[in-house]
Amino acid sequence: MPISGSYLPPPMPKGLEELAELALDLGVTSYPRAREFWRMIDPEVWTATRNPWLLLQTVEARRLEDVASDPGFGQRFSEAARAYRENLEAPAWFQRSYPSSPLQCVGYLSMEFGLSDALPIYSGGLGNVAGDQLKSASDLGVPVVGVGLLYQCGYFRQDVDADGNQREFYPYNDPVQLPVLPVRDGNGGEWLRIVLDLPGHRLWLRAWVARVGRVRLYLLDSNDPMNMPADRGITAELYGGNSDTRLLQEIVLGIGGWRLLGRLGMRPEVCHLNEGHAAFAVVERAAEFMKEAQTNFDVALAVTRGGNLFTTHTPVAAGFDRFDPGLVAHHLGRYADRIGIGPRGLLALGRLHPEDATEPLNMAYLAIRGSGAINGVSRLHGAVSREILSPLFPRIPISEVPVSHVTNGVHPVSWVSSKALELWRSACGEEVWTNPAGACLELLANVPDEGLWGLRTENRRELVHYARARLALALAARGQSNDVIAAAAHAFDPNVLTIGFARRFATYKRPNLLLSDRSRLLRMLTNPQRPVQLVIAGKAHPQDGPGKALLREWLRFVRSPEVRFRAMFIPDYDITLAQHLVQGVDVWINTPRRPWEASGTSGMKVLANGGLNLSELDGWWAEAYEPEVGWALGDGRAHGEDPAWDAAEADALYSLLEKVVIPCFYDRDERGIPRGWVAHMRASMSQLVPRFSTSRTVREYTEAFYLPAALAYRERAADGGKLGARIVAERQKLIEHWGSLHFGSVHFDSKEDRHFFRVQVYLGDLDRELVRVELYAEGLGGAAAEVYPMERAETMPGAANAYIFTAQVPGGRAPGDYTARALPALAGARTPLELPLIEWQR
Repeated sequence: MPISGSYLPPPMPKGLEELAELALDLGVTSYPRAREFWRMIDPEVWTATRNPWLLLQTVEARRLEDVASDPGFGQRFSEAARAYRENLEAPAWFQRSYPSSPLQCVGYLSMEFGLSDALPIYSGGLGNVAGDQLKSASDLGVPVVGVGLLYQCGYFRQDVDADGNQREFYPYNDPVQLPVLPVRDGNGGEWLRIVLDLPGHRLWLRAWVARVGRVRLYLLDSNDPMNMPADRGITAELYGGNSDTRLLQEIVLGIGGWRLLGRLGMRPEVCHLNEGHAAFAVVERAAEFMKEAQTNFDVALAVTRGGNLFTTHTPVAAGFDRFDPGLVAHHLGRYADRIGIGPRGLLALGRLHPEDATEPLNMAYLAIRGSGAINGVSRLHGAVSREILSPLFPRIPISEVPVSHVTNGVHPVSWVSSKALELWRSACGEEVWTNPAGACLELLANVPDEGLWGLRTENRRELVHYARARLALALAARGQSNDVIAAAAHAFDPNVLTIGFARRFATYKRPNLLLSDRSRLLRMLTNPQRPVQLVIAGKAHPQDGPGKALLREWLRFVRSPEVRFRAMFIPDYDITLAQHLVQGVDVWINTPRRPWEASGTSGMKVLANGGLNLSELDGWWAEAYEPEVGWALGDGRAHGEDPAWDAAEADALYSLLEKVVIPCFYDRDERGIPRGWVAHMRASMSQLVPRFSTSRTVREYTEAFYLPAALAYRERAADGGKLGARIVAERQKLIEHWGSLHFGSVHFDSKEDRHFFRVQVYLGDLDRELVRVELYAEGLGGAAAEVYPMERAETMPGAANAYIFTAQVPGGRAPGDYTARALPALAGARTPLELPLIEWQR
């Protein structure tokens, strides 16, 4: 990646020439070993910014010379640089497993990416998921390229005043100080720009690139002097502004982002939409194919959707982005006319009722109508999403709504402490992070209890030191006396059970469940024999008044004299703070209302550090929980916003802590080791770390979605989209004539342990090869539904295009449990996703 002279730090001393290249790699700077290099060069700048690129631009040349002359540093850096080069050049999992793959490129579009605090273009879970998946794509060699936005300010930075009120600040992200470089046209030519036509004017978008190991992340930015002031602010804030700004951001991401890949010479077979924000990419991709193949939009969409994947993270229907039809027509009317579908056609793609002129454009619906596959982000969320999206698939059983799931994971190396990293590597080897199928159980069995407990003790001590420093800083900022600030040096105790609780402050997450009985919580915190200490962090959305009120309640509690130094709120929850928390806490608590936590990844981050989870049976924990790995809240059912259930769960939470968790932590043997606690640690680490890593997640996406999508797209695109054109033509016939299909009588006969069915089916004007008939029975006791194909056995005399279909099924159920149904049999298409037609025997 050539580095522009205007963005270069000072020349590096001999032996450190690769330092600038490493500083620009957001994959490398995530590793604990790499963090030590930057801390050694300038601990103050590194601690304050976690930005090695900025550090190199500000460090004195003399200091770099001193570092270069230090034999210890030079040798360690030389070894690290060599390992870095070898790692990037060596064939990775994907190259070894799929040397002749049809998959050459995946375009991964996301509104946010949480890679490092050096590049603050994220707000929370969605961004962390995207960032960790890019890192694992690099580790595994999966050919992914990221596309996002470079925000001038990004998400807000948080402070709290003396009254507990959240204050929001939006510091400017100077691109010169960020680990990104401008993308040049050609061989070092002019700055590459994407131009979009907006009503009456043009929008200029500058392109930047960030490096994540083998992967590149391209970012678009509207802060170009060629733009009008309002347009320069389109990419100012993440999730900020009004509906107009949000729509423009999503136009920039989807349409501008896909055009950028084309300008860079990339032709991704797969387009992965990480949430519906990027859904306009499916329209732009179809428009691009339409132009190239000289076909119409319907055929182009049928071709390209085979290569599109939509991942939804939304657990409630109200969470999908929706835009007013007039606003969409204003900004995209001319664009829609140019691609031949007009504003009505564009809006129809994102509506439940396409002809309803008042219905807003739903970005999730648009993504679904342009994708060949949909997935949720946990097993439970997949089921929830099938319920939410079922209106798009009327009369289709909920279990057959075409939404699967890939449970999220985390990139463990980005979240482990140095001590945890060394323990894992010594026990399981270097492959532990990229081979989730590796057997860690037996390997970790060789680590003595003392080693695991030593990890916990050291990590907790590091968190206590960090928390003390942050508390002293906060007290000084609030104007507290020197005596009070000095007392912060004794806050917390490195030997006390430490509980972490950090998340977005929103009502559905119930962040104040633990605060329901303050006197009971206070007794736990101040118990002289078995005390507890609590670290809290999190932001409320600037427009979320109830969320801010919840935050104020916690701040008043932790600042009360009887609680001080046993509970602490640390403001401005970001990646750096999250790393300290997940490394240091003994227990991570999560208390959302089931099933509103789509996945949740914060609890996954404690796993590799030996932390344990106490969480609601929601999201990932609903499939991870076993009694030996942690503790669970709830009965595995949804109870809505029932105050009585909230009170019952609060009581259950306190009881778990008082009767199980706290005694387990303090029950020590003669050597001071809590053997029962360590057994939980060992089980959690060995069983859950491999399952809930992004290495497993990215492999699953690759094998279950990317590879099939690449093949589907290539097949549909061949011969100028011939297969896509056939799918469109036959789909139209099915839609036009489906109403002529109906069932006649049903006859069955039972012999021994079998039922034999004969069903009359009148196909009307339908081609018999485009219809399949099945017997269907609801599943029993939570089991999957039973579906048996029926054979077209004979024609019905005296009836046109009518047939007898037959099937035999096991006799364990009553014949009346079975119902005949007809569905499209459109070769090469994905039903019901592309054709949600069904007819049931009445």
